[in-house]
Amino acid sequence: MGRRVVNYLTYVALSVPRAVFVRCDVVLGMTDPPFEGIVAAFVALLKGKRFVYNIRDLYPDMAVGGSIMKEGLLTRVWERLHRWALRKATRVVALGEDMRARIVAKGVRSERVVVVRDGAEICEAGSEPAVDADVVRAIRSDFKFVLLHAGNLGFYGTWGTLIAAAQKLQDEEIGLVFVGDGAQRAQIEAAALGCRNVRFLPFFPASKIASVLAAPDAHIVTVGRGLEGVIVPSKMYGILAAGKPIVAVASRETDVAAIGEKRGFAICADPDDALQVADAVRQIFRSAEKLRRMGEAARASANDYDRVNELRKFVRIIEEARLA
Repeated sequence: MGRRVVNYLTYVALSVPRAVFVRCDVVLGMTDPPFEGIVAAFVALLKGKRFVYNIRDLYPDMAVGGSIMKEGLLTRVWERLHRWALRKATRVVALGEDMRARIVAKGVRSERVVVVRDGAEICEAGSEPAVDADVVRAIRSDFKFVLLHAGNLGFYGTWGTLIAAAQKLQDEEIGLVFVGDGAQRAQIEAAALGCRNVRFLPFFPASKIASVLAAPDAHIVTVGRGLEGVIVPSKMYGILAAGKPIVAVASRETDVAAIGEKRGFAICADPDDALQVADAVRQIFRSAEKLRRMGEAARASANDYDRVNELRKFVRIIEEARLA
């Protein structure tokens, strides 16, 4: 973390002087480094240009909610500066409705906050990438039913709840497979020690993502309590495009749970209740028909989140800011 902070600070020191003198029509700020939006708002003010703020993760909420930082003077100053940057933005781009609600609650006018989702690449029927049988076999192993969490094992997930739920399912031929890495992986592996139905695999090459998405019976998407709208797991759209059901271990305020239950592709479970998670998994494990319907609903819903259409929304936002 210390090296990362140094990286953030040197990036700002090098980028701001250059940004001040580069000719532009609009200043676009994002959230990596986590305080880049504040920096971008200052640059836009100095240049007298419109500012568009594209939020990927909401800070400092993420740092506090993920227990990376404790609340204190630093986070209070950060929050005050961040709210100033949000109010200075001509448009604030959020990844989902849950994130949009959080931003509006910070005092930003609702008409300035727009949702542009990451979406997924939607292939025409018959043009889907080939599935690698070796990847599928590595993920499924000898489990009868496979739940997959693919992606970063960071501070946002309800890992303890997932491991506890897996322990309740280990006599039912249901496997929980993690594909990926992250800051919390060592702790998750330690919690899962001795649990014979939990397995960990490294990331596969990007060319194998379609095979990873196709491998399990259902995918896990998790958002910890208090992080609703702070992070938005955009992997949901790739899962939908693969036609796979989702077990949303998240509160109903999150997009994945709210949209998933409404559209029929997800089953929701309390992120703090391992028994409820295990029961939700049993529901789809024991009903092939329910699993099939959820998969069909997923594939049908994917069409509403075509990445090309989402990119067109983003382009319109930039053009409107330029002309405003």
